[in-house]
Amino acid sequence: MTDYQTKVLAHYNLQNAFPSEWPAANDVSDDSDEEAVANARAQKNVQFRRSKSRYSALERHGSDKRSSVPGTERNRDGVENLVQSDEPDPLGTGESVVRMLRKRGLHVEDDARLRNRFLLSSTTFSPALFLSQAHEKASAQSLLQGLDLLSRSIDQKSASLKVLVESNFERFVRAKATIDNVYTEMRKAGLDLDEEEQRPRSRSGRASGHFRGPSGNSPYGSRGLGNGKPGTDDRKKNALIKESEYGVHGIKAPLLELSVKAEEVWGPALGGREREDGMKALLITIDKCRDVFEISGNMADCIKRKDYESLVEEYRRARKHSETATNIANEAMERGTTLTEPQINQIIVISRMWAEVEEQIEDFKKDVWRRLVAVQTNFNVKGAASPQADAHTELISILLELGVQDNPIWVWLLSRYDHLKNKIAATSERFKIEIEFLRRRLANGDKPTAQAVASHLRSSSARNGPKDRTAAMDAPDIVDLWEGILVSLQTLLAPQGGILSEVLDFWVTAQSFADGQTQRMLPVGIDSQSRKHHRLSTDGMRDLSNGTIELVNLIRDAVFSFFVDSPVEDISLLFSPIPTSTPNTPISATLSPSPFKDSRFNLDINNIPPPSPRRGEAWEEFAFWPPHSTSLSGVHYLSKLLILVGTAASEMSAMSPVGQAGQTLERLRSMLSACRERCVQAICAAWSKDAENCKALEDWTRSTEKRDLTKMPSQFLVFETNLLAGMQKVLYISEAMTKPGSPDVVPPPPAKLLQMVRSQFVSSLYKSLSGMVENAEKNPKSSDREDPDNDPDSVVSLNLKASATHMTAYTIDASNRNVRMLLTLSNLQALRTDIVPQLITQFENSFSVKLTEESKTIRDVLSQIDSRLFQSFTRPAVEKLKQIIHTGVLAPNWAPTGGRPSEVRPYVYTTLLSLVLVHTQVSTTAASLTQQILSYLLEETSRELLDAFKLRPKFSLAALMQATLDVEFVAQTLSQYTTDRASEVQSQIYLELDRRTDNDARMKLQNELPDMRNILKTLRENSKAEL
Repeated sequence: MTDYQTKVLAHYNLQNAFPSEWPAANDVSDDSDEEAVANARAQKNVQFRRSKSRYSALERHGSDKRSSVPGTERNRDGVENLVQSDEPDPLGTGESVVRMLRKRGLHVEDDARLRNRFLLSSTTFSPALFLSQAHEKASAQSLLQGLDLLSRSIDQKSASLKVLVESNFERFVRAKATIDNVYTEMRKAGLDLDEEEQRPRSRSGRASGHFRGPSGNSPYGSRGLGNGKPGTDDRKKNALIKESEYGVHGIKAPLLELSVKAEEVWGPALGGREREDGMKALLITIDKCRDVFEISGNMADCIKRKDYESLVEEYRRARKHSETATNIANEAMERGTTLTEPQINQIIVISRMWAEVEEQIEDFKKDVWRRLVAVQTNFNVKGAASPQADAHTELISILLELGVQDNPIWVWLLSRYDHLKNKIAATSERFKIEIEFLRRRLANGDKPTAQAVASHLRSSSARNGPKDRTAAMDAPDIVDLWEGILVSLQTLLAPQGGILSEVLDFWVTAQSFADGQTQRMLPVGIDSQSRKHHRLSTDGMRDLSNGTIELVNLIRDAVFSFFVDSPVEDISLLFSPIPTSTPNTPISATLSPSPFKDSRFNLDINNIPPPSPRRGEAWEEFAFWPPHSTSLSGVHYLSKLLILVGTAASEMSAMSPVGQAGQTLERLRSMLSACRERCVQAICAAWSKDAENCKALEDWTRSTEKRDLTKMPSQFLVFETNLLAGMQKVLYISEAMTKPGSPDVVPPPPAKLLQMVRSQFVSSLYKSLSGMVENAEKNPKSSDREDPDNDPDSVVSLNLKASATHMTAYTIDASNRNVRMLLTLSNLQALRTDIVPQLITQFENSFSVKLTEESKTIRDVLSQIDSRLFQSFTRPAVEKLKQIIHTGVLAPNWAPTGGRPSEVRPYVYTTLLSLVLVHTQVSTTAASLTQQILSYLLEETSRELLDAFKLRPKFSLAALMQATLDVEFVAQTLSQYTTDRASEVQSQIYLELDRRTDNDARMKLQNELPDMRNILKTLRENSKAEL
C-alpha cells in the first residue's frame, strides 16, 4: 500500500480501501458533541441522562474545532484525541499498521488500548511489541533500512519545527511578553496605584498594549487599577499572592460552609444504603475469591523460602484464574450481553491479582537470570565439584517452567564461556607476574657457595624419604618457588581441580545439551511453551565448538608464553587488586586463589625487588627457572611440569572440537616441543654449572662400603644417575597420562635435543674429572691450614676445615698431598672400571643411542688423567730413589777393596726403607693401589740402578759381585711386586755388568754364585723384621 492510499484511508477514517458500507462513526457531526455522545450510548443500549451544567457554554472554547490531524478518533464519551485509528508503518514498508496486524491474525480495530500500543502517535506505544508482532519475520537488513528511514523522518520533523519557530519568532516573543505582563498584573494587583504609576513601565508592557486597550477593556472588566478603594480591595483579594492564598481565599470559606451543610443534609441519605450494598457485594466477592487473594502472598512466601516447586504450582493457579476471567469476558462479548456485578468484581479481583503475580514473576525471573549468569561450576584442588555444581540446572528448570523468551540454556553456556575466558587470561597473567616477583627476590639475594651447592648435590644419595630428599635438593626458598610454580600450573592445567577441568566440564555439559540428554530432565513449561528452548541450533553448536577451541588456544598460549618468553619486565599488575567482578563478568568469575598466599611468599608490594641483575647467568633467560637453582631440583620439578603439560594437552586433544581441528592439534604439539626444548636447555645449563661444582662433593671422608675410596664417586654416581633419569622423563614425557582414543600430541624428541643432552653428559664427566684432579693437586697454603677462611674460594681449604671439624673413623688427613693423590687415584680407578661404564650404559638404555666414540674418548681421558696423577704422586719418590741410588753406586767406597763382599751397600737399605715408607702410606690410604705403585717404583728402582751402573766404566770381580748382590737383594726383597718390565730391566743390568767386565771375572763369578746365594739368604733372613 502506498503512502497516498494510507493518507486517504486515514483522512476518511476507513479501515480498507473498499468498504462494504460507510462507517456510522463518520456520520457524526463534529459540531454536536452531545449528539455524538448520545449515539454512542444508544449503540450500547445504555440508558442514561446527561445533566447539563449551567456552565456548559464554557466547556467549548475557541480551540475546540475539528482536528486538523487526519484519521483521529473519538473515545466512548465522544471526546476526540490525537491518536489516529491507523497510520503508516513508521519503518516505511508501505503497509498500514492495522492492515499488517490483520494479516497476522491480530484484529486490533475493536480494542483501542491494544491498538494504541502499536501506533507510534500513542503515548502507550511499545517498540518491543510492535517489532515482535508487526515485523516478526523482518530481516536485519530491512530493520536497518527502517531505522534509517525513521531517522530521516525525525530529522525532517525537527527541521520543520525549527523553520516554524524561526518564521514565527516575533510572534512567540510577543506572546511570551503578553503572558508575562498578564501574570505580573495578576500577581501585583493589590499594590497601590501610586506605586504602580511611579514604577516605570517595562518594554514588555508597552509591547503588550494590543491586549489591554486604552479604554480599559481588560480581562478584569470595570475593575481597573484606578477605580477607587473598593476595586483595589477586590483585586487584592483575588491577587495571585500568598496572603490571598493565590486567589482562592475569597471563595474558600463559602465553599467549606456549603460542603459541611451538604454533608449534613445529604450524607446519611446518600451513603448508608450504597455503602451497605457495596460492602455486601465486596464481602461476597472476597469470600468467593479468597484463594485468589492468597496467591500473591503464597508466591512471595515461596520465593522467600526458595520453594520453587510450590512457586510454580501457585503460578499455574494464578494463570488458570486469569484464563477463567478472560473466558468470562470473551463469552460476554460473543453473546453481546452485559456483565453482571459479581462477574465484574471477579474480573477486577483476578486482574489485580494477575497484575501483582506478573510483577512478582518478572522480578523473580530477573533475579533468576542474574543468578544463572553468576553461577559457575568450580572445582576444588582434589577435582570435586563445588556444592553449587547443579545450581544452573535448577535455575534453568525454573525459567523453563515459568516461560521465558530467551533460551536459558544458551544464556548460561555463553556466560560460562565468558567466565572461563576471563579466568584463563587473568590467572595466567597473574601467576607469571607473581613468579617473576619471587625470582627477582632470589636473584638479588646472596649467591650460594660451592659448599652449599655440594650439600644439595649430595641430597640425592641421602637415605631419607622422598619428601626429605626433595626438600634437600636445593635451598628452601628455591624449593618453595619450584613448588609454587608447580601449583600455579596445576591451577591452570590440572585435569581435576584446575581451570582445564572446568573447560572439559564445559564441553561435556554443552555436548550433553546438544545431544538432548540433559533436556530429558528439564520441564517443557506451561502448554509446552518452553519446548522450543530444549533444542540448540546447528549454528549455536558450531559457536560452542569454536568457543571451546578458543579456550584451548588461550590455555595453550598461556603455557607457551610462560616457558618460551623471557621473564616479565613489567610487574605493575601487582599494584592492582585482584578484580572481584566486572560488568560483564559474573560474581563467581573471580581469580583462583593465588598459589603464593603462603606466608613463605610475602608479596609485599611496598617492597618491590629491583630487576634481576645481569651477570651472564643462563637462568636469566628462563622465566620458569628459579635463580641459582641446581640441576637436580630443576630436572625433578621440570619433569613434573612437563608431565602436567603433556597430560593437559592429551586431555584437550581428546575433546572432539580440538581433535577435529588439525591446526589446533599441531599447535598443541608445537607447544609441547617448545616447552620441552626450553626445559632441556635450562637443565643442561644448570648441569654444566653443577658439574663444575662437583669437585666440592669431595669431603675427604672414606666410603663406608669401600675404604679405599672417598664418598665422592658414589655421590657423583647418584647425582648423574638421577639427572639422567630425570632427563629421560623430560625428553620423552613418558609419564604423561593419555586418554584412550585421543590423538598423540607428545612428539618424539628431535635429534638436536638428544645431541644436546649427549654432549652435556660427556662434558659433565670431563668437568667432574677435572675438579677431582684440582682437589688432589692443589696445595693449600700454610696460612690456609691455620685459617681456611683466608681462601673462601678454595674447595680444598673448605674441605680441610670440614675434615678438621668433623673427625670420625672415616676421616682422613686431607692436608697431606700424597693422601689426596692416593685417594683420588683410587677414585679414578673406580670411575674408570665401574662408575663411568655404568653411567654410559644407563645413558644408552635411557635414550636408545650408542656412545661408541664418546666411550672411547672418555676412557682415553680417564687414562690420561690417571697417568698424570700417578706420575705426579710417584715423581717425588722416584727422584729420591734416583738420588739415593746414584749417590750410593757412584760413591768411591762402593766397590769392595777386599775379597768376596758379605753385605749389601747402605744405599740399598736406604732405598728399601724409602719404598717401605711409600708402601706404608699407600697400604694405609688406598690399599688397592699398593701393587701398582710398588711395582712401578720397583721398575724405576731397577732402571735407576741400570743408569747408575752405566756410569761406571769397568767392574772388577769384587765390584761385579757387589753389584750382583745389591741387585739381587732388591729384586728378592720386592719379588712380590716384580713385573715383566722390572725383570727385563734387571736382565739389562746383568748385560751391562757383563759388558763392563773381563772374561776372567765372569768365570770366577760363576764359581762364587753358590756362596753369594748363601749370603743373600742370610741377609734376607736378617732383614725380615725391618723390611
